[in-house]
Amino acid sequence: MKSIILIGIAGGSGSGKTLVSKRIYDEIGSDKVTIIQQDSYYKDLGHLDLEERKKQNFDHPDAFDNKLLFDHMIELLSGHEVEVPQYDFKNHTRKKETEKVSDNVVIVLEGILILHYPEIRNIMDIKVYVDTADDIRLIRRIRRDVQERGRSLDSILEQYEKSVRPMHLQFVEPTKRYADVILPEGGYNVVAIDLLKTKIRALLQERGH
Repeated sequence: MKSIILIGIAGGSGSGKTLVSKRIYDEIGSDKVTIIQQDSYYKDLGHLDLEERKKQNFDHPDAFDNKLLFDHMIELLSGHEVEVPQYDFKNHTRKKETEKVSDNVVIVLEGILILHYPEIRNIMDIKVYVDTADDIRLIRRIRRDVQERGRSLDSILEQYEKSVRPMHLQFVEPTKRYADVILPEGGYNVVAIDLLKTKIRALLQERGH
């Protein structure tokens, strides 16, 4: 039995995955939990000019370097250190810098499509889907992309209409059926978070942590 616990947290863009991850991080302990975001594993589009990069579909499963993500999860679960890519969301390229991540007792992997890939899904101990209403997700996405990624409202809405929403319906929402736990309202669902923490602690005890 592997001693390291891998938790996958999926859900649509703006659903509240990061807040759920943070709740686990805070409650289980920063000395035990490592959070890795699927967004770090977007493919590097540096070979395209900027206008072409902006036209890419970033909500399709093929937008991510899934082999590298899988390989890194296997390395971490084997007790090894990995160098997680860092992504520049304004230019849609990978930064030169990477982040060294060591194995930890609990690894939380969060992203819109992490339950889509069988090879990654099958090595998870707990699979979570954060289920949040579409209008709430859109509001959160607008706020994030304007404040953190310097994007215009028009570009956000155009992308949402052309790729985010259709890709959510085609690829993201169907992965709900693979989840062990569905969290309505995400990190604000105190009862569901408490149940999730109880399960994580039980696994920790079972594996001698």
